[in-house]
Amino acid sequence: MERYTRQIVLPQVGAAGQARLARANVLVVGAGGLGCPVLHQLAAAGVGRLTVVDGDIVELGNLHRQLLYATADVGAGKADTAARRLREQGFETRVEAVGRHLRPDNARALVERHDVVVDCTDDLFTRYLINDACVQAGKPFVHGSLHRFSGQVAVFNHGEGPTYRCAFPQEPGPGQVPDCADAGVLGVLPGAVGTLQATEVLKLLLGTGGLLDDGILLVDLLTHRYHRMALRRDPAQVARALARDIGGGERVPDSCAQAEDELTPVELLERLARGERWQLLDVRDPEETPRIAALEGHRIPLADLGARADELERERPVLAYCASGVRSRSAATILRRLGFHEVRSLRGGVRAWPLSAAGTIPQEQPLP
Repeated sequence: MERYTRQIVLPQVGAAGQARLARANVLVVGAGGLGCPVLHQLAAAGVGRLTVVDGDIVELGNLHRQLLYATADVGAGKADTAARRLREQGFETRVEAVGRHLRPDNARALVERHDVVVDCTDDLFTRYLINDACVQAGKPFVHGSLHRFSGQVAVFNHGEGPTYRCAFPQEPGPGQVPDCADAGVLGVLPGAVGTLQATEVLKLLLGTGGLLDDGILLVDLLTHRYHRMALRRDPAQVARALARDIGGGERVPDSCAQAEDELTPVELLERLARGERWQLLDVRDPEETPRIAALEGHRIPLADLGARADELERERPVLAYCASGVRSRSAATILRRLGFHEVRSLRGGVRAWPLSAAGTIPQEQPLP
């Protein structure tokens, strides 16, 4: 217990509280800007077991804010890399990596076997999935989100407190809320917000009280203004979450398994080289760069995709891509709902292209 001496002397912790932390199981969804400080702080505090879920790879543009990773990690899976880095630091925490995205077919199995869930994602579909899985399993979750210089933190579904749907009952459409890759984020912001999330997790596990479970804390680092917005539990929104069909009982996928609806740049190149006739769909906005010759094809911004889907051939497979892989996953969902049967998203987006392709094809050189 010598490692935690300064923490144990706190009357709110003590030896009994430290033992509770050592028995705790925490699920961290997302190993990016928020996930990195959350994982590091919880491991350092002595939480017994962490499960990190993330299907993305490390990109060079992540490194200014995702401090668990180094330049040599670019192109590697985030979940495995984060778990390995925590083990290398000698923490006593057991860390399990699940190298794929949280999805309806694995959410319930993952959520049910943990005490607390931490939402460190930047994907709206996943946030609502976390909420609904936690409501169904009766688990609290600590939410965090970022936008440029500001962020927000809340504890949802704790006791009779509000849920995420109580705060945001109307689900935005694809592309309506930009992620960090599109809107930008100050590098220190995820560290500040992630530390607040980790604090709420520890308070939950220790039972100290004083939780952010009755509203949302809004943080603005540009002006150092903090505002707490009160919320109430809405039975109608709780019922919506309970009514959602979330598959359960399936085996949790092996670490490093890739989501079925994605292709890595290397896999795409191999398929094109075999003569497969993929339709390449760029769902970025017209002004976004870089333009990659090997990916030239259709260009339909995500906001226009529903109205312009007929520009694509339904009998041919579609590979959608964007800057980071977030909007392209939304595009794949839209096309499937419109009757397209084989649609994939480019894992990591164009930012992952040169590195994940191992430099085999220069960025602006077309395929032979």
